[in-house]
Amino acid sequence: MEVTANVASPPSRPLSVRRASAEMERADNSTAEEPMSPTGRILEEMGVCIVVVMGLDSPVNLPVFRSGIETELITRSSRFRSVQIMDGPEDDKPQWVQTAVNVDDHIIVPRLDPAAVASNPEKAVEDYVAMLSTLPMDRGRPLWEFHFLDLKTSGATSTVVLRLHHSIGDAMSIMTLFMASARSTADPTRLPAMPPPPRRTGAIYQQRTRPPLSSSSDYLAWVWSYFVLAWHTLVDVALLAATTINDVLVGVTSAALSQYYFRKSGDTNTKRICLRSILLVNTRPVSSRQTYVTKVERGNRLSSLIYPFHIALHNDPLEYVRKAKRSMHRKKSSLEVKFVQVVVEFLVKYFGAKTGAFIFRLFATRTSMLLSNVVGPSEHITLCGHPISFMAITTCGQPQALIMHFLNYGSTIRVTLAVDDAQFPDCHKLLDDFDDSIRLIKNAAGLKKLTTLIQND
Repeated sequence: MEVTANVASPPSRPLSVRRASAEMERADNSTAEEPMSPTGRILEEMGVCIVVVMGLDSPVNLPVFRSGIETELITRSSRFRSVQIMDGPEDDKPQWVQTAVNVDDHIIVPRLDPAAVASNPEKAVEDYVAMLSTLPMDRGRPLWEFHFLDLKTSGATSTVVLRLHHSIGDAMSIMTLFMASARSTADPTRLPAMPPPPRRTGAIYQQRTRPPLSSSSDYLAWVWSYFVLAWHTLVDVALLAATTINDVLVGVTSAALSQYYFRKSGDTNTKRICLRSILLVNTRPVSSRQTYVTKVERGNRLSSLIYPFHIALHNDPLEYVRKAKRSMHRKKSSLEVKFVQVVVEFLVKYFGAKTGAFIFRLFATRTSMLLSNVVGPSEHITLCGHPISFMAITTCGQPQALIMHFLNYGSTIRVTLAVDDAQFPDCHKLLDDFDDSIRLIKNAAGLKKLTTLIQND
């Protein structure tokens, strides 16, 4: 298993961007496809976007990639050929309506500063990705666009960046679209291999099937399990008032943040320090990943957990993982995820998306970090006629000062940070801490065992 890192932070200067000028024409037979989900409506109000960075093993062949977008991605995903409209002037319930798509409207080839590219191509890509967070999207057309950076970096021959509005779908729906539209790089005659299924098969709060009750002790154990479920739920709901991410990666994050804090502060006091964070959770059944060939996931099926990251020094690197697994086990034994989902749907239904988004943003500003883990293709893929050497993902539009995304692609876990430069002026040092932490934990646990833990959790 290899771990690499990326960073996305606000650039120090704007970069010029050239766009195709063709106008999109609305299809005469456009029809309302479906209403937007409550989660999608809140993300729409907040203006959250997903950014997927893909390194290519070859120079960009724009006609070939354009053809792949048209014949694979747009054909398979109705959201890539739909716009958002309102039912009426007084109605805040947007609908997805299919429309004619001019692919050239969604292809952007920027002119980058040659001196900046020659000096540091990796930073030129980072700055460009960060700059995308400052640009509005044209709502008169489907809310997605591909940016082609035909420059060589240390990890790729060229780079393609997909930016799309989060209301189109979440990261898992985008990954299933990629896998359904791609081919295995090792064997172009077949679809990419699916990720190995974890031990869990249902929702993270779903309890295990219990054997029939045959004695009083079985009955007491049955009652006790539901008492624990109810108690954990009450505690987590109380914390909220005041899918899932992998437990091992939570431990890695805790170790990296601890190393960063103690090095930067020079503090030797290991007093209890806690950072409140949001962990995004995929609420789909795990088995849904296995059906991407016949059904491409769409939309947003997300919820969240409130997770306290404890900053501490441990002599044994595995202690960070042990603490994370204990804490996450309790989280997975409660209905906190379901509670958040129900609250979001209630707020949007009875108070509207604007109020729901305001409350959610107010709640999010009380947290310091956002963390998510996305399971990508388990082997290298060829997408739109181009072999993909690496994939990274990030988002923009959230209020947290530190946003961390893990993406599994092949045998690599790539960490991407989106940061507030005022709070993390040395964010590359934090990336170094992630690299050091995963290496220490990997050496302590053994590569094979650690890889198995990450895949099976």
